[in-house]
Amino acid sequence: MRRVHLVGYSGHGKTTLAVALIAHWSASGLRVGSIKHTGHIHELDTPGKDSWRQRQAGAHPAAIIAGDRLALHLPLQPTDAPYAILAPHYADCALVLVEGDVDAIAPKVEVWRAGLGTPPLATGRTDISAIITDDQPGTAIPRWSREDLPAIAMQLLRLAGTAC
Repeated sequence: MRRVHLVGYSGHGKTTLAVALIAHWSASGLRVGSIKHTGHIHELDTPGKDSWRQRQAGAHPAAIIAGDRLALHLPLQPTDAPYAILAPHYADCALVLVEGDVDAIAPKVEVWRAGLGTPPLATGRTDISAIITDDQPGTAIPRWSREDLPAIAMQLLRLAGTAC
């Protein structure tokens, strides 16, 4: 699975950028998958609903099929490799854009805005390839303008090793 992670603090525009990038790539005929990563443990189902109750009773795996959607709930152990588990479902994608998971071993680009008052993650990490911002981050890594969506899209494809 060829993936690139958009990382950064909450509120810096990762989701807005991810949605714009996915729309850009899709409009040009590229098949792109997405994964939203969160470090918080929370319930993905609706407590009390049938599917939730079945999982609580011990169903493993458990799935919901609702018209044109399918959701599969798989419990994860600390030693599991979630991206390897998901990889077969993304096999036809030219790129998988992951929002978050700064500690993953994969190419990462930070989305950052100076106005929110937090320093770039890249100032304390060596595994972030570039910063997407229209501000001056004060780091030596490449800066990509947030205003140039086609250039960001091309750079991310290159970073993932996808032929452009």
